[in-house]
Amino acid sequence: MQPVIRLEHIFKTYGSDETEVQALQDVNLIVETGEYCAIMGPSGSGKSTAMNVIGCLDRPTSGCYYLDGVDVAGLSDAELAHIRNRKLGFVFQQFHLLPQLSAMENVMLPMVYAGIPQNERKERAAAALTRVGLANRLNNRPNQLSGGQQQRVAIARAIVNRPVLLLADEPTGALDSHTTQEVLQIFAELNSSGITVVMVTHEPDVARQTRRIVWFRDGQVLHDHLTPDDLTQMTIAA
Repeated sequence: MQPVIRLEHIFKTYGSDETEVQALQDVNLIVETGEYCAIMGPSGSGKSTAMNVIGCLDRPTSGCYYLDGVDVAGLSDAELAHIRNRKLGFVFQQFHLLPQLSAMENVMLPMVYAGIPQNERKERAAAALTRVGLANRLNNRPNQLSGGQQQRVAIARAIVNRPVLLLADEPTGALDSHTTQEVLQIFAELNSSGITVVMVTHEPDVARQTRRIVWFRDGQVLHDHLTPDDLTQMTIAA
């Protein structure tokens, strides 16, 4: 089985001459199908840039990126948008729900762009919301939901197109500790069902609940297979 993510000699440069910044320098990384990974590192380490490249939100300056076996580095903007819609699910720190739409309608949006028929959209949205524990909140708007419930809606929206990869960028950053655990339990259950999950976090307690930790520093992968125990036992110079 081919890896979901294969980064080969990825460089990302911003600016030029005196303002040039090497955000990523010769990054090589493989994430296999079914893995549950955390990406960590200090501010400016390159972890967010790496997530943007993995999520097809930004292009590398050089190098190859194979997403589910497809070399996406040279695709057009339209092709990248199609890949994002069909193969990727995104969960962010801010929930990015449309306030005028119900939970159900928010979750249906990615399927509208994918051209899925309306009846199927409703069935799949209801199933996704039920999967994250919101079967009784289908018609609530975001302002009628708690922060944790809004993040559950965002997770349902991210999985409704059955992506090969779920990307989460600081998904617990706006949540209290109790709600954080509830949301992380959902990620663990999704991963157990076979969904590959990659999460950027600055919180060690969150990273320890994944199965593998990738540590970035100065635009490079410093460690690519830390275990939760490793993170507990070792001190990494930030």
